Amino acid sequence: MAITEETRAQFPATDPPGSAAIAVEHLSKSYKTTRAVDDVSFRIARGSITGLLGGNGAGKTTTIAMIMGLVLPTSGRIDVLGHPIPGESDAVRERMNFESPYVDMPMRLTVRQNLTIFGRLYAVPHLKERIAQLASDLDLGDFLDRANGKLSAGQKTRVALAKALINDPELLLLDEPTASLDPDTADWVRQHLLRYCKARGATILLASHNMLEVERLCDRVIIMKRGRIEDDDTPGQILKHYNRDTLEEVFLDVARGRNRENAR
Repeated sequence: MAITEETRAQFPATDPPGSAAIAVEHLSKSYKTTRAVDDVSFRIARGSITGLLGGNGAGKTTTIAMIMGLVLPTSGRIDVLGHPIPGESDAVRERMNFESPYVDMPMRLTVRQNLTIFGRLYAVPHLKERIAQLASDLDLGDFLDRANGKLSAGQKTRVALAKALINDPELLLLDEPTASLDPDTADWVRQHLLRYCKARGATILLASHNMLEVERLCDRVIIMKRGRIEDDDTPGQILKHYNRDTLEEVFLDVARGRNRENAR
């Protein structure tokens, strides 16, 4: 459903002063006997890039889905851009976006057709010009009218990034944005994200298993395990906590149950 002027009119044009991009308080989600997210709390400042790390089943995807308003929490509170989620999801939906290489766009539609559909869903003004600008910025011109199913992995990633940026979002939620990419293309995507954040003042929450990517992009790292937060600090401080040289070593310590004192 497209975002309408009537929807916009229901909510204030500005956020509460000093509000965080994301504020999560005592957030939990249970599925029958499984507690996917267990009493998680954090605040993410506007304009920052935060890495959300953890092994499979750590609770990262469920946390992001609740922030997006796609999954209802069992308990706790979520505020996004100054608005409670899911109660006021309509107030922020057009100001945020999501990207994951694991979520394919319709394969038979061309890149232009896919971007047009998503642009209309977000009620993007001057949509043709916006698509042309993204095609220039992300080097999509050679395959803009090619079916999505006929693109390479690198091309699909750039198209997915264009989709995520179609509404010029203030908040980007990214799930493994450079998975399966060669190092050169992955670095190109990371550099574009950094430029976008700097120019737009945008906020990114990044879930990734690429520790080098996290070290290069993130101001802060939140490590999750079994639904709970194991650590939360800058990349440099987390390396000190575990007396390690790389975040990959820290990741393995957490995954294998070695605490800070016994990490070495």
